[in-house]
Formats: sequence, C-alpha cells, structure tokens
Amino acid sequence: MIRADKIFKSFGENPILENINTEFLRGKNNLIIGRSGAGKTVLLKLLVGLLQPTQGTVWYDDIDFYSLNKYQLRELRMKIGMLFQGSALFDSLTVEKNVSFPLDMFTNMTVKEKLDRVNYCLDRVSLPGSNKKYPGELSGGMQKRVGIARAIVLQPKYLFCDEPNSGLDPKTALVIDELISDITKESDITTVINTHDMNSVMEIGENIILLHNGQIAWRGSKDDVIQSDNELLQDFIFASPFLQRLRNKAMQNV
Repeated sequence: MIRADKIFKSFGENPILENINTEFLRGKNNLIIGRSGAGKTVLLKLLVGLLQPTQGTVWYDDIDFYSLNKYQLRELRMKIGMLFQGSALFDSLTVEKNVSFPLDMFTNMTVKEKLDRVNYCLDRVSLPGSNKKYPGELSGGMQKRVGIARAIVLQPKYLFCDEPNSGLDPKTALVIDELISDITKESDITTVINTHDMNSVMEIGENIILLHNGQIAWRGSKDDVIQSDNELLQDFIFASPFLQRLRNKAMQNV
C-alpha cells in the first residue's frame, strides 16, 4: 500500500495540490484521473520522489519515503517499477538491453541470470524472441509492452504507469490495460495509473480518485461511476454527448 498523507505542493505562489489524503491499495488498479492541469502528473511525481512536497509525506507501507537517506532510497527504488508515457525506451539499445537496464543498474546478477529474467518478462508481455530488435522496429503497442517488461524486471512491489494508453488505438489500449491488471493481480503489486482514458476507468478502475483544481473531488470504483451524482465526475467521464446518452440509457435500465 502507498499512502499520501496531507500532501500540499506549490510552485512559488501557485498552489498545485492541496491536502491530498488517499491510499493506493495493494493488489488493486489504483487510478488517478482528472482534466489537464488538475495535478495528476505532479501527484505522480511526488509519489515516486521526482518532486518534493511543500508539506506532507508519502508512506510506502510503514516507510516514510521522504525520511530515507540515499542508501535506503536506493533500496526502496529497487522495489518500484515505472512505465513512462512515451515508453522511454533507449533507441540505440536492443529490446533485450532495454529490459535488462534496471538489472544492470541495481543487481549483481550473472549474465545468464539477467538473460533468463529478461526472457521471462518478454514472454510475459507476449514478445518472446524479440530480444535483438530495436525500438524503431516495433509498433507503439509493442514498445509499450517492452516498457512494461522493463518495469517489472526487478519484480517490483509498486508499479507506476503514466498515461499507459497514450498514442494507442482503442484495441491495443485494452490489451495494455488487461496486461497491467493481470500483472497487478498475479504479483500482488500496488499499481498506480495516471490516465485520462475512460475505457481504462470503466474496465480496470478498482480504486479511483478524481482530481479537480489540485484537490480530491471524488473517489470510488468503476462500479460507482455510473450511479454517482458527483457533477464534476459526470462532467469529466461523460463529456461527449454519445457517452452521456449511454449513461442515460443505463440509468433508465437500473
């Protein structure tokens, strides 16, 4: 579990996040949603330590993240996997080298042990035998799967995904959602997903927070979305007339 405890963040005189108190549950798909500028990316960066809060702290289970020294922080970072928005693969490295990069940085594994782990992860994301390919030879969806393989290669306890479906077609996005969700369940990971993809919300959203103007405006699960009377949530989820008609039809059948 990860817990944000009374988090405030400002840049100069500009407040970005105000009094964020929430838990991201172990073994669940925890989603952060909200419009552009709501504070989603800033919150994600605070959770992984790329930014420091103006006030408050983040707990990884019983560990105060911001109290750690550099050696303790390195140990914790070995338990964190990160899937970046644009996959962030190294174009000059093969798929195998991209996936093994965290192993090279954080472990003393032998070459064979690294290769075995890389092959396992590539197989898990349905890319067996792609070791010697380069990112430029892969589709966007395949690159995203390589990014997932790299994110899980250290067998993390915590997994962060920043807009994992950005730039993907709807069918491929569903595949990525299912893959992240399955890995979360299999390995009992605390997974935090920053997304604006409504398909993700309705398919895998087990623990969701909606940010609005830097504050938590709503929380619940995908099962709570349809029947919620929270106007900010409804304006965000059902922004298009088509989705609004679907919601009205669903409510008539309740």
